[in-house]
Amino acid sequence: MRIAEQVTFGGSALDRADALRTDPAALAAARADPRARAVALWRGKPLLAGARRDRLARLPLGHPALATAATDLLLGCEAGAAVFAADLSAWVPPEGVPETLGAFADPSEQRHPALPADHAFAELRTHMVALAPRDAELAATARGLLGWHRSHGFCARCGAPSAAERAGWMRRCTACGAAHFPRTDPVAIMLVTRGDHALLGRSPGFPEGMYSLLAGFIEPGETVEAAVRREVAEESGIRVGRVGYMASQPWPFPASLMIGCHAEAVSAEIRVDPTELEDALWITRRELQDVFAHAHPRLSAPRPGAIAEFLLRAWLADRLD
Repeated sequence: MRIAEQVTFGGSALDRADALRTDPAALAAARADPRARAVALWRGKPLLAGARRDRLARLPLGHPALATAATDLLLGCEAGAAVFAADLSAWVPPEGVPETLGAFADPSEQRHPALPADHAFAELRTHMVALAPRDAELAATARGLLGWHRSHGFCARCGAPSAAERAGWMRRCTACGAAHFPRTDPVAIMLVTRGDHALLGRSPGFPEGMYSLLAGFIEPGETVEAAVRREVAEESGIRVGRVGYMASQPWPFPASLMIGCHAEAVSAEIRVDPTELEDALWITRRELQDVFAHAHPRLSAPRPGAIAEFLLRAWLADRLD
């Protein structure tokens, strides 16, 4: 697919500076460089700047807001200068922790007193389409890496505490010495078509009216193509023939890689599994135009910036090649 890397979180060609991860002296020099910066997050929400929250903030490592935050996770380099991730989750905003934190859509913002007025911690899913590709990739990488460290503090082999190494890209068990690396869970997401129709489904947790593409985790010992056929059959009863790869998207909510595929249906009758979906339906290209124009009487589109929206817009524009 020629436009595959135009998907959100892709295509910025970030230099991930792998050589620095295993070179303590070079890493220390990179940290001491006055050009080094930190991307700050609070409980998974990146620090964004601007009235429209359309820029990822980068703070000098000596900034007062980072006084109590660890900045030992290397994200990569920009123009020869290192960029680190800083976790400010221990900070408690004056207004407290919002009830919407972690919800499908968290509209709340948190402003740190040591930062400019146009800086705020905001939900990445809400603002990801406004960010430049490099900002989006850095934010996704920082969110995924910090989330992995929070949930993998103990060895999966023996249960003892583990400690970060390789500038945050590995954890080593303090007892048995086992090495653990950041986790990414592969998920197949499918644009299923039959002639001029595409298959959409609605999960129980979606906002009212929202429909999207079917998706599911790839199981051990399973190819991507097999996962597509299995998930579509399990969720909707539709049988699928040819399957082709289209594009991928890192999805750090919390740790998935969405593998976008085009699948050709060889049956049409829908039989929804109610444990997986509330509803599923076939939609025509003309109806999908109305959905994206916010003119459909019943359906609303997938979240902007998500690979489901990207694949559907590509199908609508006949750009699947």
